[in-house]
Amino acid sequence: MRRNWSPQEKAEIVLEILREENPLAEISRKYEVAQPLLSRWKAEFISKMPSVFDKNGEDVEKLRNEHEEEKELLIKKIGELSMDVDWLKKKHNQVSKMRRKNP
Repeated sequence: MRRNWSPQEKAEIVLEILREENPLAEISRKYEVAQPLLSRWKAEFISKMPSVFDKNGEDVEKLRNEHEEEKELLIKKIGELSMDVDWLKKKHNQVSKMRRKNP
């Protein structure tokens, strides 16, 4: 049966490989993962390390765009709710006036 590893689990295993406290073969047996796959995870990890420190990276830009979209949505929703509150106040005042006229 094939196991799906979470990104967190892969990162922990790769860190164990990078510490070089145990041979790759031993880590492979410990986690029951083929050595070529572990080597691929390690290479991918190393190649993506600089992006962690890249403040202008795609991930940061993606988060910024998502934040802006969410902000615009929330501003729109606040506007809608403000209009609803104004309408309800107006209707409340009209009903109050009608009740005063018809005791």
